[in-house]
Amino acid sequence: MLELTAEDINGIEQEIALLKQFRELAGSITVNAKAEHLLTALQRAFDQLEKLGANLKALIFTESRRTQEFLLHTLEQNGYRDRIVLFNGSNNDSRSKEIYKAWLAYHKGSDRVTGSPTADTRAAIVDYFKHSATIMIATEAAAEGVNLQFCSLVVNYDLPWNPQRIEQRIGRCHRYGQKSDMVVVNFLNRSNAADVRVYELLDEKFRLFNGVFGASDEVLGAIGNGVDFEKRIAQIYNECRTHEEIRDAFDQLREELKPEISEKIMKVRTTLLENFDEAVREKFRVDYAISRTYLNALEEKLWKTTQFFLQGHARFDTGAFTFHLTQNPFPAQKIHSGPYMLLKPAEGEKKSAIEVPNHTNIYRIGHPLAQQILQSCKRLSTPTTEITFDYSGTPTRVTLLEPYVGSKGWLRVDHLRISSFEEEDYLLTACFTDGGEVIEPETAARLFSLPGTVGTETEVPLPMATTAEEQINALRRQVLEVNGSRNREFFDVEMDKLELWADDMKGGLEKEIRDLDAEIRLRRGESRKMLSLEAKVSAQREIKEMEKRRNAKRHALFQAQDEIDERKDQLLSEIEQRLGQKLTQEVLFMVRWRMIYASDIMKDKKIITKRKPKINP
Repeated sequence: MLELTAEDINGIEQEIALLKQFRELAGSITVNAKAEHLLTALQRAFDQLEKLGANLKALIFTESRRTQEFLLHTLEQNGYRDRIVLFNGSNNDSRSKEIYKAWLAYHKGSDRVTGSPTADTRAAIVDYFKHSATIMIATEAAAEGVNLQFCSLVVNYDLPWNPQRIEQRIGRCHRYGQKSDMVVVNFLNRSNAADVRVYELLDEKFRLFNGVFGASDEVLGAIGNGVDFEKRIAQIYNECRTHEEIRDAFDQLREELKPEISEKIMKVRTTLLENFDEAVREKFRVDYAISRTYLNALEEKLWKTTQFFLQGHARFDTGAFTFHLTQNPFPAQKIHSGPYMLLKPAEGEKKSAIEVPNHTNIYRIGHPLAQQILQSCKRLSTPTTEITFDYSGTPTRVTLLEPYVGSKGWLRVDHLRISSFEEEDYLLTACFTDGGEVIEPETAARLFSLPGTVGTETEVPLPMATTAEEQINALRRQVLEVNGSRNREFFDVEMDKLELWADDMKGGLEKEIRDLDAEIRLRRGESRKMLSLEAKVSAQREIKEMEKRRNAKRHALFQAQDEIDERKDQLLSEIEQRLGQKLTQEVLFMVRWRMIYASDIMKDKKIITKRKPKINP
């Protein structure tokens, strides 16, 4: 039987008394101060959103489903009933099911419905939050993969220690399409010294809540995936007990992070600002209302390609970037008649002359119709042809092309496909003037941003064909070199990740086995000292159960080693696939190009006309 000293007994009695005090204290709490502060914070934040002219919507993040349910009940009891929507990993509550059912009925017959209940439920909840609800209470499931740029208020009710998780949360709203300044509310226990120091690190060191650009990927990249940083914070919470210990531990962590993060911040600042000349910095100040009227390059190319292919098959409204199919260009397939809109419906409806129903299809590069059009365009015949590009026809200045106004030359584009572990596609562009000046591929690609006139078919002289072939081969070698370098880097990174994962898994299991072994030895020693046979039998039963758990841990360790070996084999197989790459290359087209400035030509014609000599009768 275990003998306790008077000091041991006194310590146990004090601990029991302290636990009873905690129980009584917990039972006496009738008001959740944190939830009360949430109500105050929401009202103040909504007042701030009104001043900014932003939508009165709030995204509240919490760490658990239980807290989510508690906040739902609290907010409903304080004026927000029927104005709240929940978002979590399952989304199987009765309210979410009702929203999903109504969403399916509303979008019936539209390609908004993907057929995946999980994806469609998420889309339905987001739509409900956008059009009906005021508050979304979300778990970490909403931190990735959803776009909430119509909401400008993020509340971190539970503030995670990992700065990358915080950045992901804010990034749901602070993204392309956000029209207002972001308001971020973080809940912090100021009486907890460790909580205060964590917040200081996140705010001052990682710049998560202040600054023009926020925390960049470069800065956050200094801490890897953030898990190690989170573990360091957890270690401080577990080991430090006094204010001095907490302060010293966080000071040490700050010093360790200082060189890496400071260097990253300076690098980003230099890249974004200091290397730009004054003209470029001025461009950053372009009014948002003007800049958003322009399509990005990919959307513009898709729009022009669609207009070209659907001539005679669709009615276009260029001002609103919408079209309606009047004839199915692919009779063998079922194609929705539309309307289709390249911009967001809220913007397009104000401008479009075409009647836009609520289930307008959003036209993007991944849309089935767009994919059909692109595949069909790739199969079109492209004989060598003369093309005249008109520099005066572009609404913006393309400085890179200005030196070539009035020049002629040749341009060839090849499609290179690398088939290994993944499919990779590259466009190889060879371009040069008649004088032999090589034009960089990025500059040559800008030719196609100009309006062009197609001329007659032509033959490629042998010297020009040889020059184009040499340029294409040089570009191909560059692509293969970059591809090989990337594969080597991929192997090193994946192997490092695998080794870290293996060490973490094996280390945890081995520690648990060592702890069980020590506990078993202790229990055996205690059992030998027991006088009662009944107590000895009971103790041996407990030891036997612990031995079973230890054996199970050992078995799990062997299985973990097998899984590690299997993953290594899989990684090596993937690398072998990459090494066994297959290359396919085809010439897409070759053109004889000429770039003119049409207004200058017209001006010259007028001068010549004025100087024509008079003919005497």
